[in-house]
Formats: sequence, structure tokens, C-alpha cells
Amino acid sequence: MTFEAYIKTIREKTGKGPLEFFDEAVAAGALLPGTKTMQFVDWLKARSGLGHGHAMAVWEAFKREGWVPLQAGGRDASKTASKTKGGRA
Repeated sequence: MTFEAYIKTIREKTGKGPLEFFDEAVAAGALLPGTKTMQFVDWLKARSGLGHGHAMAVWEAFKREGWVPLQAGGRDASKTASKTKGGRA
């Protein structure tokens, strides 16, 4: 399955794409500087009902868009993706 197919399936299952999950994660405090991949993936799986592979695809979409907060530099997770410039996953 291609990455794009994963994202399409996620949208079909949940009605949401990476942008909506990003905004939810920031609002819930689940995506902060230093957040580890599995912390986010576990949170997303519990909240959305997605399986591991689909939750990892959402994380990968965040990485591709530059939305994964880093300890130094990187995107400011205090801003939601819908309020910033840039592409949509």
C-alpha cells in the first residue's frame, strides 16, 4: 500500500486527515516538543481507533509537512497547522 493510499484510507475511516489530527493533538497537549513517536502513535490509536500502521502514517505525514516538534528548532506546536502557511497533508 502506498503512503497516499494509507492517507486515503485514514480519511475514509475517520473523516479526518493529518491536518485535523495535528490540530487535535496540539489542542489535547499530545504533541509537544520532545514528544516521541510512540507516545503520539499510542495517543492517536486510542483516540481514533486507527491501527498501528495507519497511526504511523499520520506521524509520517506530520514529519513530511515539518509539523513534528523538535527540542531545538522545528515547527512551533503552539500554533495549529490550520493557522500556518504551508501545504496540507
